[in-house]
Amino acid sequence: MRNPGPSTVLSRALLAAFLLAGAADLVSLLAGADLGHRIAKPLLMPLLAAYAATRGAPKPLLAALLLGWGGDVFLLLDADWAFLVGMGSFAAGHVCYLVLFGRRSAPVLLGLGYGVALVTTVALLWPDLPAELRVPVAGYSLLLTAMAYRSSALGPAAGAGGALFLLSDTLIATGVADWPQLPAPDFWIMLTYLAAQYLLTRGVLKAEYGERRTTD
Repeated sequence: MRNPGPSTVLSRALLAAFLLAGAADLVSLLAGADLGHRIAKPLLMPLLAAYAATRGAPKPLLAALLLGWGGDVFLLLDADWAFLVGMGSFAAGHVCYLVLFGRRSAPVLLGLGYGVALVTTVALLWPDLPAELRVPVAGYSLLLTAMAYRSSALGPAAGAGGALFLLSDTLIATGVADWPQLPAPDFWIMLTYLAAQYLLTRGVLKAEYGERRTTD
């Protein structure tokens, strides 16, 4: 049996660190330990990006993950301007994902489903959103939905990641609109977000290099 090379060992260590930081963040949210969340959350996307880099990830994927890190950091700040900047950082990350997906085809019926979901969600949220956030949230939602739909072109893993990203950000939007929330809402937001970014990363790596490079 061949021993894993140094790059494989490093990849596994970085992925383990990402999973450990993710678990620490989720446990902190469930326990109401705000300090733990503030320490763990900024570590997540850099660790995932470093893992992806050791697997030979394309630059747009690394950019998407690091822009996600920017969004994560700004959303830790309790200010309207920080929310807008964070949303802009995530939006730029979605553009990077769209570049990655290229012209690969995605199911038309799925696109129609995403379109209906977009129009319905924005219409329902619109009256309850702060007036200054309505247009930015609607524009962001359009870009996010496009990313979620196009992600399915890379296969089931990436498609699931795109759908979970849409779900995670929809949960954030319902909180901004002061809709009733699930118990421990931040836990569900982060759980779906972490799964989304990991599945998107896995889907991109598989599409670029095949199953071996994502499982070594």
